[in-house]
Amino acid sequence: MFDKVLIANRGEIALRIHRACHEMGIQTVAVHSTADANAMHVRLADESVCIGPPQASQSYLNMAAIISAATITGANAVHPGYGFLSENAKFAEMVEDHGLTFIGPTPEHIRMMGDKIVAKQTAEQLGLPLVPGSSGAVSSVAEVKALAAKIGFPVLIKAVAGGGGRGMKGIASADQAEEAFNLAQAEAKAAFGNDSLYLEKYLGHPRHIEIQVLADNHGNVVHLGERDCSLQRRHQKVLEEAPSPALNESQRRRIGGQVTAAMRKLGYRGVGTVEFLFQDGEFYFIEMNTRLQVEHPVTEAITRLDLVREQIRVATGAPLGLVQDDIVLRGHAIECRINAENAETFVPCPGRITDYHPPGGLGVRVDSALYSGYTMPPYYDSMVAKLVVSGTSRNECLMRLRRSLEEYVIGGIDTTIPLHQKLIAHPDFIDGNYDINWLERFVGLKT
Repeated sequence: MFDKVLIANRGEIALRIHRACHEMGIQTVAVHSTADANAMHVRLADESVCIGPPQASQSYLNMAAIISAATITGANAVHPGYGFLSENAKFAEMVEDHGLTFIGPTPEHIRMMGDKIVAKQTAEQLGLPLVPGSSGAVSSVAEVKALAAKIGFPVLIKAVAGGGGRGMKGIASADQAEEAFNLAQAEAKAAFGNDSLYLEKYLGHPRHIEIQVLADNHGNVVHLGERDCSLQRRHQKVLEEAPSPALNESQRRRIGGQVTAAMRKLGYRGVGTVEFLFQDGEFYFIEMNTRLQVEHPVTEAITRLDLVREQIRVATGAPLGLVQDDIVLRGHAIECRINAENAETFVPCPGRITDYHPPGGLGVRVDSALYSGYTMPPYYDSMVAKLVVSGTSRNECLMRLRRSLEEYVIGGIDTTIPLHQKLIAHPDFIDGNYDINWLERFVGLKT
């Protein structure tokens, strides 16, 4: 087991990792920018190291500074959390080259799944179902038109190195191809430094279903059921639930078995999430995230497994200690991402927290690094908390979530709590009748 883990992240996920480490008897090192000197994870960690100014590019993305912090504090391992360097193969290699353990998958698998075209090709080789589209990058408008005509409009053009909807454009007809291609290429170049694009068939009303996997270095792989992440705004997840109200047990077993077999064949290590679009009873692979997901607590709630603890155990070389039959899904869980944004305009609202009272009670979990008097800096992601509620049934979970949102007080800034209150009261959501375009329609934005 590790003696000391450096947490290469900030906010609620850094605090989440710290707690798991301390429950395992492992000391922690927090790294932070100057803007995060008073952050909760910095206050609670056993040691802390300032690694740069507020800008993420000079602090949380500064690989050399993070490696130096790990070296001078005597850390054995580095946990990247999610975001920042969590899916950076070069960083994973640097960690290992310096005699440290990267708590995550191999650099090879990070690199493989970070390239959307290679990921699709790999998924196909592993037997996972794909969305119809290009087998590789598309290099011209003419190629886009020809392929789109073959698979049928509408189509989506996407950045090979993309994520979060950047570098992605819809094309409804051939006369839109040139403008969409040029815009997507420019966005991809600006966001990722890579303007390569690929094409996929556009599905009109899919759900976003993802399968959580856990694997060790000894060939053992289990899946932990699915999460439904269909409520999205501008391709960013807003609310997640597990299990999905759209799947039946047969569909759950089928896709879970396919993913488990694929990850075993791949030789994957650690936690990972394989994401699909689901429409008309069929699954279509879209990508794999080789890291811990923001929404991992809903899986923890229905499996009673600590995914961060399992990540750390697997990284030490320990076997899983469980098989698929040990995984039993109990009840239902929903996570609301609480952002520091105006609930109607979605304008970010950083600032000082004047009052803070999280909800509590049976089946209520709040992952947040907020506290009364804390000043939220304007430099980072606007998510400030995750409210995770579980119950024996989806209906019980919804009633508990309604009560919890009413109790939650975050004073001094605007938050999206009112949006979540409206969402969970809508008949479509109560009935589980929604897809990835539903939220855009609900808030009156273009899909």
